[in-house]
Amino acid sequence: MADLIVQAAVKETLTDYNVSSDFYDALDEEVEELLEDAAQRAADNDRKTVQARDL
Repeated sequence: MADLIVQAAVKETLTDYNVSSDFYDALDEEVEELLEDAAQRAADNDRKTVQARDL
């Protein structure tokens, strides 16, 4: 699995919270699934360009 998220950006966004180390792996998996779903939607619509509407 690729690292799709930047931990520093997550920490910066969640400044009032502590973030457990396993959160990053779970978030990365969610992002990967979201990207796969968006790519599939583009393919289903005969496009090779993933667009915002595919989310």
